[in-house]
Amino acid sequence: MHTSLPALLAALLCSLVANAEVVPQADFSLQGVAGKWYLIGFATNAQWFVSRRNVMKMGSAQFTPTANGGLVMEYASLNPDGSCFRMTHNALPSDVPGKFTFRSERWENENDMRLVDVKYDEYALVHTIKTKGAVSTVLNKLYGRETELNPELLQKFTQFSLDSSILPENIVILPKNDECP
Repeated sequence: MHTSLPALLAALLCSLVANAEVVPQADFSLQGVAGKWYLIGFATNAQWFVSRRNVMKMGSAQFTPTANGGLVMEYASLNPDGSCFRMTHNALPSDVPGKFTFRSERWENENDMRLVDVKYDEYALVHTIKTKGAVSTVLNKLYGRETELNPELLQKFTQFSLDSSILPENIVILPKNDECP
């Protein structure tokens, strides 16, 4: 059997891409993620983050399941001037539990979000692929039910982000912040 080098490389590349697919947690529970979360970790390969990473602080999120199996995500973070940054996304369900899609009107991008590791009373690790035009970026978030998580979970988030091809300097554990009123 004789296989050409280009065909072999194409098969290898397809195999690597397939194996790199980040999948949601098995037995994902939509009701389990309902409620309040704190945004503790933030990691992305997006260029805008380079100039913003040093000013970002912890915020909170409220996750509300919808009747169609989707998830309304309401974010709030207190700005240094006392105003609140607020954003809401209505994530639509996919045929895979724990995988959602939504469009951000604010950032004008399409989002493919997967809840990859969740312990419902403690933490949630979320992986999102954001696409605007022909450009895709990765965003990983670590949420906690409390404002602090144990060092092993912080390390798990860091390693997951490194495995997602995010540079170490773009992986941040956010400093605590007062909550929005």
